[in-house]
Amino acid sequence: MSDASGLAISLFSELLTADQLLRARLTKVLPNRMEISHFSVLNHLARGGEKTPAQLARAFHVTRGAMTNTLSKLEIAGYVHIRPDWDDARRKLVSISPAGRSAREAALAAITPLIDEMLGDLGEDRVRAALPVLRELRLRLEE
Repeated sequence: MSDASGLAISLFSELLTADQLLRARLTKVLPNRMEISHFSVLNHLARGGEKTPAQLARAFHVTRGAMTNTLSKLEIAGYVHIRPDWDDARRKLVSISPAGRSAREAALAAITPLIDEMLGDLGEDRVRAALPVLRELRLRLEE
């Protein structure tokens, strides 16, 4: 194995392990048995307005079926409104509800101390330095 291969394997191993550990910690602190996928969708809708389920599936790199499942759970919880698209009855549009905004705010309040602690431990300068590399890696993986 070349040094480059070993480096790549180490990078992906660290990324996958960090993802797994971060997800476990976030899951523990999210309120009302909220899942990370639920928070992510609520956060996306709070910042981006109404979206179709297909647009959300593309944004999160999941299947339409997986997104439909997540949206169904959010709708049952009262966190999103799903309505027909008045211009195209075959499509639906999803928006965050007032209860969804409250749930998102509660989730943000719950995860902020964890994120602040990690940022403090790592140091803002080191995190800023790592972001461009992580962003470029994500963009290359999206291609």
